[in-house]
Amino acid sequence: QVQLVLSGGGLVQPGGSLRLSCAASGNIFKIYSMAWYRQAPGKQREFIGTITSGGSTNYADSVKGRFTISRDNAKNTVYLQMSSLKPEDTGNYSCNGGVQSMGDTNVYTYWGQGTQVTVSS
Repeated sequence: QVQLVLSGGGLVQPGGSLRLSCAASGNIFKIYSMAWYRQAPGKQREFIGTITSGGSTNYADSVKGRFTISRDNAKNTVYLQMSSLKPEDTGNYSCNGGVQSMGDTNVYTYWGQGTQVTVSS
């Protein structure tokens, strides 16, 4: 059973930085593109960015230049480095991605459980 486990959320002051991790565990053969999302209270889920298996990235305009997505394929982990944080970055952050398990030709999309990021002084 594949799981995506998030960590690294918390409270940070405006202008500060925070790094989130999304670690995949289970009988994994390959992890394909991974994406980050966030959802603020009372708002729809917002796309943040994505990273392909080869490391190419794409970002929403709202975070471009402040957030960086990277991955460590050896650790089956994707990171979201956030800097110059603003109060409007507050939300529940989650990740998803396409994962192929050992012995399976199918690729399934899995979601992490979410981690709260609060930007406040």
